Amino acid sequence: MDILFNAVGGFVVEVGKFVCKCIYPKIENIVRFSSKIENLKEEMEKLTKFRNDIKGKVEEAEGEGYKPKLDVIKWLEDVCELQKEWESMQDSIATAKTLAYKCCPKCSLRSEVSTQAQKIQDQLHRLIEVGENFGSNLVVENYQIIKVEFIPGTSIEGQSAATKNLNKILRLLEDDKVCIIGVWGTGGVGKTSLVNNLNNKLRKTDVSSFKLSFGVVIWVTVPKPPIDIRNVQTQIASRLNLKVDKEGNVKSNASKIYKRLKQEKSFLLILDDVWEAINLDDVGVPQPEPPARSKVIITSRSLAVCKQMKIDTEMKVYTLDEDESWQLFVKNAGDVANLVDIQPLAKEITRECDGLPLAITVIGTSMRGKTKVELWEDALKSLRMSEPHNKDVTDKVYEVIKWSFDSLESQDNELYSKQRSKHVKNKRGDIRSCFLYCSLYPAAISTEDLIKCWWAEGFLGVHDTYEEAYNRGITIIDSLKDACLVEEAHKTDCVKMHDVVRDVAIWIDNSFGLTDISHIEMSASVKRISLLSKEIQSLPDNFRECPETTSLLLQDNDLLSEIPHEFFFAFPALRVLNLSETGIKALPCSINSLCQLRALILRNCYDLEKLPPIGNLFNLELFDCDNTRLCCLPQGMDKLTTLRLLNLPVDYLEESISHEFFLKLPRIEILNMLPTKTRDVDWMMRKNRVTLLVPTSFDEISSLHNLTSLFINLDNSSILIRDHTWMKRLKRFHIEIGETSKSIPFNKSRKMISISHCETFSNGELSGMLHFASHLHLLKCGGLRKLIANNSFDRLKSLHIESCSCDFTPAEEGNEQFDDPLPNLEHLSLFSVHNLKSVSDFGQLLGLRFSGLRQMEISSCRNLTCLFIVGGYFSVPKHLEEVSVAFCHRLTELLVQWTLFSSEIPRVRKLRLKELPKLRTLREPWDHIEELKLINCYEITKLPFSIQTSNKIRLIKGTTEWWNLLEWDDINFKSNLEHCFLKK
Repeated sequence: MDILFNAVGGFVVEVGKFVCKCIYPKIENIVRFSSKIENLKEEMEKLTKFRNDIKGKVEEAEGEGYKPKLDVIKWLEDVCELQKEWESMQDSIATAKTLAYKCCPKCSLRSEVSTQAQKIQDQLHRLIEVGENFGSNLVVENYQIIKVEFIPGTSIEGQSAATKNLNKILRLLEDDKVCIIGVWGTGGVGKTSLVNNLNNKLRKTDVSSFKLSFGVVIWVTVPKPPIDIRNVQTQIASRLNLKVDKEGNVKSNASKIYKRLKQEKSFLLILDDVWEAINLDDVGVPQPEPPARSKVIITSRSLAVCKQMKIDTEMKVYTLDEDESWQLFVKNAGDVANLVDIQPLAKEITRECDGLPLAITVIGTSMRGKTKVELWEDALKSLRMSEPHNKDVTDKVYEVIKWSFDSLESQDNELYSKQRSKHVKNKRGDIRSCFLYCSLYPAAISTEDLIKCWWAEGFLGVHDTYEEAYNRGITIIDSLKDACLVEEAHKTDCVKMHDVVRDVAIWIDNSFGLTDISHIEMSASVKRISLLSKEIQSLPDNFRECPETTSLLLQDNDLLSEIPHEFFFAFPALRVLNLSETGIKALPCSINSLCQLRALILRNCYDLEKLPPIGNLFNLELFDCDNTRLCCLPQGMDKLTTLRLLNLPVDYLEESISHEFFLKLPRIEILNMLPTKTRDVDWMMRKNRVTLLVPTSFDEISSLHNLTSLFINLDNSSILIRDHTWMKRLKRFHIEIGETSKSIPFNKSRKMISISHCETFSNGELSGMLHFASHLHLLKCGGLRKLIANNSFDRLKSLHIESCSCDFTPAEEGNEQFDDPLPNLEHLSLFSVHNLKSVSDFGQLLGLRFSGLRQMEISSCRNLTCLFIVGGYFSVPKHLEEVSVAFCHRLTELLVQWTLFSSEIPRVRKLRLKELPKLRTLREPWDHIEELKLINCYEITKLPFSIQTSNKIRLIKGTTEWWNLLEWDDINFKSNLEHCFLKK
């Protein structure tokens, strides 16, 4: 019994121990739940701090060019996952804490949470142990890449223009939409210096204000053409500590570079001095895509190259202004530049550098410490003669810019001559010669004049028409601009050459042209002579023969009034002669010896009244006598059968143009015989003046099959010719009909007809001619209704009516017109149409719908009371975008509503109102207004609510007094628009 009792008792004890061992932890988890959770929370906070310490050390090491070890990366990821698991438990923990001990069925929740917490604690201890074992061995020591390498170079600190450019690039780097940036400008303007300073700026801590952080910044100096892709790849690989085979397969290298760059969170690649477009895929550079963390910056002298590389934005680097140029020069030349005797010379030398930083720096440094005035005078003379005064200037300035010249496409002149002799058409021309020709001009150059000279010289290649040659010339000018060898001038349709670039051009080929009058007697072998704007008063009687000279440019010498009789015998090979804007009254007979002459330009020779015989100029293709006083055609002009461009105003001609004159000029492409009307107020009073072409002459003109551009003045009888279908081959024309006392805007790209001081041709005389017109200008004409009713205006885009008497009474019954006679009208201007009360009346008179009208100008219509009467027949033109109304003193409203429920909202974007004293309100909704100009409309004291609350408005212009007196529905509306206001 005892044995049984002991056995059972022992068994019970062991079972009890086992049960207690299983239950106790669960009971402990339930009872001590809160304290265990709090302990775990503290341990997690310690782990987070430990993780942040390690992460900070890793990031600091990455900034110094090290790469974190893989097990460190894995550890950081594991800690992050554990933190997420801990965060996901917080709701369960909060629920478990609210349970009472007596809720036995629900105690299992605390037990489950406690068990999960125990697992987290075990992982936490393991992670801390692993993390402590890392010690300082967190990164791979043999993989060192400094985030941004310092690149030695000149600082731009203190240079305001360069600093602005730097800040602009930094802002572009911040823009997620910008992936590839093209920085371009002429050689030596400071592109490399700019991106160099950008690179070094990215090393500094203060750049964090621009939110910029790149895993690596890579600088590549691109080799000059032909581009060696391996060279580019080698530079990138070297920066990344990546091994590539310099002689190996380009694709294999590209693959390695691609994989390596994809490991970076972001990169900035700077490709400096790119001369030819580079395919980034060939190099192995991943193409940045928006939202772009990685970026590419390209510097180039050519905008075309930037565009070929698919840049998202371009930034041109301009030359320095005079003050910054002087500061940079003094910085490089030192205090010697400010010495009393030297400073004037130093400033002149700086001006010769024309704001080009490279030239200023090199020349300033070369003069540093030189205190002798003679040295400065000699340097200045050398610069003015386009001669580098020392080797540094040659190597560091001239050779740098010459690279741009060498990169131009060029066709050898000798080859071109052979091709021409074989009748092979060289379509591309000689861009290098075109560039060198620009150096003959000291200031702004008219692109039209330049192209004409290139054409006459043969630089544009062989083309069937002048228009083809002109198009090629425009292409070459754009190429030169893209290469920063010429640039836009302030004058419209003009280009200019930078002074230093011009010096380099002259230095490249000093036999190409002569521009110094002091060398005029030594010019026997010179190919071109340019004495523009030299204040020449006379030319030598016995000029040395120049058998190779092909261009003689003497324009803009208004004191030059006479040319020696035998002067032109010295130029047997002359192809271009320009005497524009000189004071010459006549030309010597020796001009008839210029058998090779292609272009004779006498424009703006206001005193020129007569020309000698020119019948021997049988190669002449361009004859320009615009703004001269020629009283008769020169003898032998009818023999100029090769003539293509003729500019011959008829203001002062005292005899009629002979019968069949135009038939003898079959190759004419551009004929301009419009009167000038710009110099004398009494030109209309000349009794003997022959201003108008007679019908036979116009008939002859219609037979010129090569004619594409025509600008003439006709008498009324000339338009009675029945057939005008020949005009369809004209690409542009301006035909004036009647006596024009007012100068009408002249645009060579339009197809325009102007009718002045006469009854319009109400019997359909104009129908054939108007069929081809895009612009119609009517001045002091009558019979407008019949003109519209009896003519076709399908192609008319612009109609200008001025001082015309019109009867706006309703048309007779039966004359109602259903088809819009001006379906394509886009621009309407009405000046001094005094019977006009509204534009709606005007439209109703002519049966117009204004379905395509986009711009409308109205001025000085003294009886105008409103623009449109809305409702019924009329509505606001739905495409009307710009409205200008001025000096209409009876205008009270812009729109008058005929119906109470009209919901039409004008789509006008630009509204300009001036001198409208009775206009009191703009009460109509103007939801689309972007630009509002109100000048001297003081009765308008409140803007419509739609404008007050607009987020589209960009400009409000008026007087400050008017703006300050405006009433507002809410003062905040004024505050919101304050930035848009511009005072008159």
